[in-house]
Amino acid sequence: MSFTLAACAEMLWQDKPIEWRCAKLTEMGFQVGLWNWPDHDLTKLEASGATFSIMNGYLEGRLCDDAGADMLLASARETAEVGKRLGVARLNLHGTGLGEGGRPVLAETSTPKKWVKALDTLNRICDMAEELDVVFTLENLNLPVDHAGVPFARAEETLALVSAIDRPQLRLNLDLYHAQIGEGNLIDLCEACLPWIGEIQVADVPGRCEPGTGEINYAGVARALRSMGYSGPVGMEAFASGDPVAALDAFRAAFDDS
Repeated sequence: MSFTLAACAEMLWQDKPIEWRCAKLTEMGFQVGLWNWPDHDLTKLEASGATFSIMNGYLEGRLCDDAGADMLLASARETAEVGKRLGVARLNLHGTGLGEGGRPVLAETSTPKKWVKALDTLNRICDMAEELDVVFTLENLNLPVDHAGVPFARAEETLALVSAIDRPQLRLNLDLYHAQIGEGNLIDLCEACLPWIGEIQVADVPGRCEPGTGEINYAGVARALRSMGYSGPVGMEAFASGDPVAALDAFRAAFDDS
């Protein structure tokens, strides 16, 4: 059972133009993950020949208050149109907008009232996604290292939201790097999330580099995912510890089914 492998273009070959990185990943047989589309020339991205697995699905907004939800819906609609132009398979969301260094634009704690509002906002996202024929994902993040103050960051929270919505327009972007830092128990977590996973993202811990540079047994995770019947996309959202080609080869080797 083969996975569809992708890699985040922004994190590799950072001295090269983004369209060069996309073309290089495509040449190596990978789909391409992107961050924020306004940073790039869309015509050049189209010309790269890449198949885009995932892209940040909004530019501003929040899940759990009226003003933030309205900003999120407007931003997500604009981004969805760009995603359709590029053929992006999944558009990614977080509990709130992220600023410099991945810190939340507005740090919040989750309250019962905010959970209710977040569910309402995500249902509105699904209505819009159904209208435009796109799919959004909700990504878990880690609080201790990278994203302190983001609401609904833990995988148990993103799973609770997506499973409660339970609509095909909203899936999980299950990031195992973030989950290892915040929660651990990755194989059981994958099994619990399996019915709602849209994409799995990986990087090793510590350091956020390619598989094999840290503590996570990604080959074991890959075997477990196959035994569960998962054959969807796996994206390396990681920096290269050295040569990017070698990093991508290590990623492929960890998830190779041969």
